Amino acid sequence: MKAFYAEEQKRHDPKAFLSSGAQKPNPEKPERVERLLAGAKAAGCTIERPRDHGLGPVAAVHTPEYLDFLEHIFARWQRIEGASAEVIPNIHPIARDGSYPASAVGQAGYHMADTACPISSETWQSALWSAWSAVEAAGAVMSGAPAAYALCRPPGHHAFADVAGGFCFINNSAVAAQVLRKNAARVAILDVDLHHGNGTQGIFYARPDVLTVSLHADPVRFYPFFWGHADERGEGPGLGYNLNLPLARKSGDAPFLEALDVAFQRIRAFAPEVLVVALGLDAFEGDPFGGLSVTTPGFSRIGEAIAGLGLPTVIVQEGGYLCDELGDNLTAFLTGFGGGRRR
Repeated sequence: MKAFYAEEQKRHDPKAFLSSGAQKPNPEKPERVERLLAGAKAAGCTIERPRDHGLGPVAAVHTPEYLDFLEHIFARWQRIEGASAEVIPNIHPIARDGSYPASAVGQAGYHMADTACPISSETWQSALWSAWSAVEAAGAVMSGAPAAYALCRPPGHHAFADVAGGFCFINNSAVAAQVLRKNAARVAILDVDLHHGNGTQGIFYARPDVLTVSLHADPVRFYPFFWGHADERGEGPGLGYNLNLPLARKSGDAPFLEALDVAFQRIRAFAPEVLVVALGLDAFEGDPFGGLSVTTPGFSRIGEAIAGLGLPTVIVQEGGYLCDELGDNLTAFLTGFGGGRRR
């Protein structure tokens, strides 16, 4: 399997974030790349550099207002006397259908959902190359590859059309799905990250051409809190095209695989021509976030089960944070996926 990654993706290096009101080191560190690269190589992947695809694929799912903000906000922020070294919001609108602020501080609050996605001088380029890795993987599948892996870092599934959040700036899975729509009438996105893919859901919530399915820790007491509940089914033309499968905290392999069966039933009913897997490895029992309890062999079984759908598949990296087994978990998933395709 081909894997796509660019070294520029390592340059984004956030320093801190707030968790339960306390400042802590940001876990979305460049070192994640080294662990994931090792895992992909151990699974037999060949690593290729994506091309610069310009803003077109990104602008297909994000507003121009938001992309202009992402590109220029760091330079604008630095002109504020006494401003922090990274762009971090300190005010948010209670509604987003009113006027648009002119100030950098106001726009940061408007376009950033939380304090987990600080923006530095390198963030914009890192996020673009991350998205271009997803574009390249989608292109490989459109050209006939049965599957391709995009090592996307920073991740993307918490990014809405005009809002960053949860370590995410550009929604790589959504970008890949939109690219695939050039050749496919129907695309399914299956998100298996620990956290609900709220940004992906939001981007496609009113659309019937992209089915969004997410397995994740129950958000009633877990990030992202306000999204990911079972009663969120889509709206307008998209009603019935969104499925959330929240899992009880600390759920392990068996309940996760049972929920996958439910996800597969909905995916088969949608009859997609191609699949995007938003691959979070943070459902692991030893991940620092500790929300679910999937084992390393469990990731192999998850990969094998998804491969059993028999669909051309773009695998887009989402979460999975620094622990000794991070690379092993990716190897297990990709190896299981490859084994599942040979059945």
